[in-house]
Amino acid sequence: MAKKKTLLEQMRGNPRADWTIDDISKLCAEQGIELVPPSTGSHYKAWSPHVPGRLTIPAARPIKPVYIKLLISMIDAHNKKKAHGSSQGRS
Repeated sequence: MAKKKTLLEQMRGNPRADWTIDDISKLCAEQGIELVPPSTGSHYKAWSPHVPGRLTIPAARPIKPVYIKLLISMIDAHNKKKAHGSSQGRS
């Protein structure tokens, strides 16, 4: 039986799919990325304590592939920095 792909793998494999802000929210929660809903307007803000800057994602459906690709890049950098930071100071 084939292993089920994670949401991150699915998005990486098909950024052009009909992704919604709920999918983005779920992925961010799984990966430890903060996703802040808009106080006004329709743009969510994603940020990581390990990566400088913020990513603004419009909630319009479907979410354009460029935003999915940018989020995946942020998550990759987040996970790399998190892994590197957690290994420091260990012998």
